[in-house]
Amino acid sequence: MMTSEKPPLPADDQRDEADLGSGVVQEVTLEADRDGWDSKVEYFLAQLGFSVGLGNVWRFPYLCHQNGGGAFILLYVLLMGLVGVPLFFLELAAGQSIRQGSIGVWRHISPKLVGIGYSSCVVCFFVALYYNVIISWSIFYLGNSFRYTLPWEKCPTEGNITVKECAASSPTSYFWYRKALDITDSIDETGELNWIISGCLLAAWVIVGLAMYKGIKSTGKVMYFSSVFPYVVLLCFLIRGVTLDGASEGIRFMFYPRLEIWADVQVWRQAATQVFFALGLGFGSVIAYSSYNPRNNNCHRDAFTVSAVNFLTSVLASLVVFAVLGFRAKTITTDCVKRNLEIISSSDLFINASNVENLSLSEYEEWYSSNHQRLKILGYNITACSLEDELKQGVEGTGLAFIAFTEAMTLFPGSPFWSVLFFLMLLNLGLSTMFGTMAGILTPLTDTFKTLRNHKLIFTVCSCALGFLIGLMFTQRCGNYFVAMFDDYSATLPLIIVVIFQTFSVAWVYGADRFLEDLKLMLNRPVPVVYKYLWKYVCPVAMLGLLGASLLKMILNRPTYTAWNREKASKEDLPYPGWALAVLITLILVAFLPVPIGYLHALLLERLGQSPADPEARYEPCATTDTDLTPLDTLHPLLEENQRSHSPNGHIESVQSSVL
Repeated sequence: MMTSEKPPLPADDQRDEADLGSGVVQEVTLEADRDGWDSKVEYFLAQLGFSVGLGNVWRFPYLCHQNGGGAFILLYVLLMGLVGVPLFFLELAAGQSIRQGSIGVWRHISPKLVGIGYSSCVVCFFVALYYNVIISWSIFYLGNSFRYTLPWEKCPTEGNITVKECAASSPTSYFWYRKALDITDSIDETGELNWIISGCLLAAWVIVGLAMYKGIKSTGKVMYFSSVFPYVVLLCFLIRGVTLDGASEGIRFMFYPRLEIWADVQVWRQAATQVFFALGLGFGSVIAYSSYNPRNNNCHRDAFTVSAVNFLTSVLASLVVFAVLGFRAKTITTDCVKRNLEIISSSDLFINASNVENLSLSEYEEWYSSNHQRLKILGYNITACSLEDELKQGVEGTGLAFIAFTEAMTLFPGSPFWSVLFFLMLLNLGLSTMFGTMAGILTPLTDTFKTLRNHKLIFTVCSCALGFLIGLMFTQRCGNYFVAMFDDYSATLPLIIVVIFQTFSVAWVYGADRFLEDLKLMLNRPVPVVYKYLWKYVCPVAMLGLLGASLLKMILNRPTYTAWNREKASKEDLPYPGWALAVLITLILVAFLPVPIGYLHALLLERLGQSPADPEARYEPCATTDTDLTPLDTLHPLLEENQRSHSPNGHIESVQSSVL
């Protein structure tokens, strides 16, 4: 891919090229030893499994609920079309045409941009460290779901007294914070390792290692289950959820459009960030997966298909979540009304209802609104019992999965069965994303370094072992706070910067017109010219705006984290201490530093008169020409461009830039 046009060679040079051709064809054939997907279905499921992750289940519904319901969905679709799909298509096309991981792709465009690929690898490593911890939590809850009475269904007792911390909160909150995490009151209190969660983390890394040990040959087979099973579970929950009392209220509250939120800049920032992470932009995993495709694969159609299924999955998950949470909210509100009716049953307070026992929530709210002042005067401890207030208590992330949704499932008949299904779904959603994240690390490094390429199995095992050992940091009693820190800061800013550089590299350094022409040759059909303007102007401006809004939020508001106070049995927002801020800033810098370092390294090699692909530079490219799809008559321009690129070790340095 990405070749510039040159004038035809003189006849004598053409004969020399023809003589050289047979040797090059033979050499390309020997070098072109790259894995490929066994079928298009495997590739599609892998790409879908990576992009559809835990965020679709617990992040998108929360954002939609907090930011205008249907209005947020419209904004999300707008940003998905203008920014998400074009950038997703760019990564798919770059990986498929150059047939390298992220390091090789950006080095191919310009050796000075190689740091972009290394930065993607660093971010993938950071994400893999804490993401597998979340998977270990799912394994822990899955194991406990096989108990007939779920352990988070009731508060434990000490003697005949209910545990104070549980009584002041809820059984699910107590089990999560005290039994699962045994969490400390702040990030300053480290505490010892949680050995049960550490064991679950080991199991999670073993699963990842077994699925990755043969590269995409083994990962592709696992995807048939890990990518499809969550949809089966979501459909089961949807069918069960819509039949629950309160489901309609939850869904209506979820999607009711509040268009005034479009005037809030932070809502645009949150929508853009969700689009960004939903498609997995900047990780290098999209590039890695697409690099195993044949060059004639229709990646343009793939970009739209994966993006559309991703969005529909988010909507499906939102329907499920708020159908169940609507049921939970109505159950809590109804119990509240019953308690209050018992309190006032012996009083002379009058409720205008024909049957007090079957008093509807609307009748109760009407009565309370007209009598709450009198109730205060008389000293009655009566609350509003508002269904809307219960639904407004938005819960996101781990709180949604391990507290709110888990509590709702305890109200189901046969709750252990539904709990097993739910945590199996979370496990598979997490694993399919984890496989893509690891591919974003392993593929570019094995493509770049021959030693790693020749020992893929050892490299995979060592990577998983290293991830487990470092991941023990997150299984301390304060580990949940570090998970939140890594989730909020280790990836967001570095990935935004990476995507800005990616877009600039293709649209301006290589040239959008030239890139579109290459895609036309690769796909055997023209690509809409609108992508030129989206890549050159709309996407960079949008990403720079997102970067600016994220930086302003960090600068104007001191970073905080949510802690669990054991004495109060409630959550509280605490500012990060100085040392934690230093760690936070270090994470951002470490993830971003490969970009300027790669640029300076390439400049230094230029000054020394050494190509970045020289063996002395410790880089040995993996040939990527797809010989099965390359007619012999197309090798002439390849040879024309690369005739002077034979390195002393017998490899063709730029062979991957050759043919579309």
